[in-house]
Amino acid sequence: MSTLRISFNRRLTILTGVLVVTGILLLARLASFQFQLDMASYLQTVANRNYRTVDDRYPQRGRIFDRKGELLAGNTTEYRIGISPVYISAANRERLAQGIADLLNDDPERIYTLMESKAPYELLTRSPVSVEVAQKVASLESIAIRIDAEPKRIYPQNNLASHIIGFVGWDGTVRRGYVGVEGGYNTDLAGESRVLERSRIPFEVSANDQTPPGKDVYLTIDRNIQYLAETELLDAINRYGAVGGSIIISDPRTGEILAMASYPTFDPNNYYQIDAELMKNPAVSDGYEPGSVFKIVTAAVALQSGKVNENSTYYEGSNRREVGGRAIYNWDRAAHGSQSFVDVLVRSWNLGTTWMSVDVLGKDDFYKGLKAFGVGAPTGIDLEGEAAGQLREPGSLYWSDSDLATNSFGQGLTVTPLQMISFLNTIANGGQMMQPHVRLKTMDGDKVSPAIPAAVRTPISADVANRITAIMVKVVNEGEGDKARVPGYTIAGKTGTAQIYCATCPGLYDPELQMATFVGFLPADEPRVSILIKLDKVSGFASETAAPAFAQLVKQLVVLMNIPTDTQRAELRALGGDTALIVGR
Repeated sequence: MSTLRISFNRRLTILTGVLVVTGILLLARLASFQFQLDMASYLQTVANRNYRTVDDRYPQRGRIFDRKGELLAGNTTEYRIGISPVYISAANRERLAQGIADLLNDDPERIYTLMESKAPYELLTRSPVSVEVAQKVASLESIAIRIDAEPKRIYPQNNLASHIIGFVGWDGTVRRGYVGVEGGYNTDLAGESRVLERSRIPFEVSANDQTPPGKDVYLTIDRNIQYLAETELLDAINRYGAVGGSIIISDPRTGEILAMASYPTFDPNNYYQIDAELMKNPAVSDGYEPGSVFKIVTAAVALQSGKVNENSTYYEGSNRREVGGRAIYNWDRAAHGSQSFVDVLVRSWNLGTTWMSVDVLGKDDFYKGLKAFGVGAPTGIDLEGEAAGQLREPGSLYWSDSDLATNSFGQGLTVTPLQMISFLNTIANGGQMMQPHVRLKTMDGDKVSPAIPAAVRTPISADVANRITAIMVKVVNEGEGDKARVPGYTIAGKTGTAQIYCATCPGLYDPELQMATFVGFLPADEPRVSILIKLDKVSGFASETAAPAFAQLVKQLVVLMNIPTDTQRAELRALGGDTALIVGR
């Protein structure tokens, strides 16, 4: 029995040992498997932390083009190089510092010092580097290197049309457009941001990194016409000693702005170096007292009332008339006896428009007519920063009886150059004021959204518009606007020389400097283009400054726009042709 018991115990011991060893092996195998799982998970976590990030993803900003597809605003990418020192071993610092320094043309000791930093991140380049340099740095294949791609807005035309385009800047949170089209169409251009996981590996682009780009905006601006406007504006400023000015060229039939130039200007590529005041677009943001160009509005309101016609007359028995305690004079300080309605515009008599506003219309009808034209209200152009101008009305604070007289010849109220050309366009377009705009169309991929021309006001009838046009032709052919004449073309126009408010000057107006404006459109019987030229703080009358500048501009513009002469249009009509088919851009 004892022998059998010993044999059984030995077998039990062996079996137990086998089971224990087997269990240990199984546990070891399981532990090894779990370790592999944990290590894989750990490595994935590290990889995600180092190479993937979740953040707001902003799409590529839409581009801006002129009406013919010339790029005015586009995009590029800049790269900044940084390091995370914690991921650099002491043994590897010198080699990596030297490699980066060679590629960046930098001091390896400076980079080595940054690698010893305890900070989680150190920026190596204050200035961005090119994509070629960034790619070479990435080829060093160090987990410590961080290359951040930053979008940059570029303006290949530099200063050209800068007031219209605007610029893109940083608001502390995101990049957004400011002023001009960049500001006015920021939502369309910027597109929609999304929260996405993106790669931190330089130049790795995955499907998840992509967001639809912003919409492209095509402008009504023609780059060549814009260049002409800017060139002629600067030439006129230098020739006549002005301190600044504006030129607007538009299509009165549609409200399209073909060019809008102002000086001083700026380069949107370097917006951060520019005084903020220069970024305002004076053509839409700055109101001024327009002077005698405003007489076309007063005359149109008077004719629309039906109380007068071209043959109506008034009498200047004295060179002075007092209204509301203020003395009113003609520009030449003379009295001219009996004068007709037509003479008032052709000779630009202040006493004549005072007769219209005070004696013919009265304050109710006069201001009702101005409001119908939109005086004192913004045009609604699709640009940021538009001003409404100022119009004091009877019963409002600071209005006086003298305003009824001075407002008739464009003093004591303010308009922007854009408003003034809109008033002009109303006459050129048969009494209909078209909405001024700078967007021709928007492109969202293959989807096209064109701008639809829209009439916003009809303050006068087509008959009144045609009659005012005929008088404006006389202004150019026989009157104060004769220096605006261009051989071969019938032009309707009006001069305007306005006093400049001066708080410290006797009489509150500068005794030496004026604002000179000329407005005109052509051909007068079939308008295709309207123009406003304003010169700031000149010493001469508009007839001597803005009018000849207008002629100089038109001589080149008719060639650029292929506008036929009066004779060419007459010959085409005689042959049964449509002149509209050969007049255009």
